[in-house]
Amino acid sequence: MNKIEHLGIAVKNLEAANEIYTKLLGYQPYKTEGVASEGVNTSFFTCGESKIELLEATTKESPIAKFIEKRGEGIHHIAFSVVDIKAEMCRLEKEGFVLLNQEPKKGADNKLVAFLHPKSSNGVLVELCQDIAE
Repeated sequence: MNKIEHLGIAVKNLEAANEIYTKLLGYQPYKTEGVASEGVNTSFFTCGESKIELLEATTKESPIAKFIEKRGEGIHHIAFSVVDIKAEMCRLEKEGFVLLNQEPKKGADNKLVAFLHPKSSNGVLVELCQDIAE
């Protein structure tokens, strides 16, 4: 793992959260994007070499909607940048981590992503992110 790629924060209202984080950081998000497969709209802010991803559910069945219903708004996941996501998934599975998906999938911000079950990482949802070559 190279670095913390981003922190994912679940929010009820993306527009309102964007205003809060714009005031907090002093600049606007560099990107907003919908990810239909996950049922979310996202926005990204840079913070040094890392990013903050705000996630708003677009459907009641979305993992973000379920998270907010159960826990309220707040930190949803931590994402780590990796060079070879499949190799990292294999390594982590051998180390005893539970993968939530067996194959990486396309995520926001031009990334391939995969998740580790929070029960295998001290209650924290971990996302692995690999840049998609253009």
